[in-house]
Amino acid sequence: MNLKVIFQANRWKFALTLLLILLEAGLTILFPLFIGSAIDGALGGDYGGAIQLGLLALSVLVIGVGRRVFDSRFYARVFERIAHAAITKIEERSASLKSARLGMIRELIEFLENSLPELISNIIGLVGVIVLIATLNLQVFYGSLLLTLVIFFIYWLSSKRTVRFNKAANDLMEQQVDVLKRADKNELRHYLKQSMRWNIKLSDLEAVNFSMSWVVLTAFLVLSIIVSVQNTAIQYGVLVSLVMYVFQYMENVLNLPLFYQNWLRLKEIMQRMESI
Repeated sequence: MNLKVIFQANRWKFALTLLLILLEAGLTILFPLFIGSAIDGALGGDYGGAIQLGLLALSVLVIGVGRRVFDSRFYARVFERIAHAAITKIEERSASLKSARLGMIRELIEFLENSLPELISNIIGLVGVIVLIATLNLQVFYGSLLLTLVIFFIYWLSSKRTVRFNKAANDLMEQQVDVLKRADKNELRHYLKQSMRWNIKLSDLEAVNFSMSWVVLTAFLVLSIIVSVQNTAIQYGVLVSLVMYVFQYMENVLNLPLFYQNWLRLKEIMQRMESI
């Protein structure tokens, strides 16, 4: 299975959903800026900023709902075509293998429909937030660049183990229906134990990576506030916007490695599909 072929066959529909994703993400990163402006305006008796904030929220809602309605129907048709072609290709193989492959194809389509838009939004959000932080405080900006490299290095170190654990879990998934059909209690118990073993390994690995990342990001948040308040001339609304952008940066930079890990799993699935 090749993602390039899927994209080429549906390029105009993918282009439309990508445009909607970009619009939604671009408007979303403006929220802290609009909130800060609304606060400063309201403190001075001007509520125009609050009205603009409401219009921004309404625009994001309309675009987001429209994209999701379109995507649910579009990706349902994509799944039907891909699943039919893949199962036809292995029609002589076991039911267990076919069932597992259907589940893997669902994972791929779920990634395209739900995770890919979130990934694009996170990338846009991360870049946009870092640029906006640069306009508010250069020291915090330099810190965010350095920290981004540190977070990705933490997850990169465990990438080989992530691939190995996912491969083992997928190997087991392809045996599931056969194990259930044989109805051997001991074999079933062993199968379930092995299946959970790889899930636990993946979960533990993610817990370690997340914990290390969260500790350094929390330190960054605290230092950002301390550095920002040293500037006595800073406006209250600007300070609120900066802190919100730092927190949004933390969320985006934590999410991106998770998408990377998901992509490693899907890459292994696509290699498995193409091997037949």
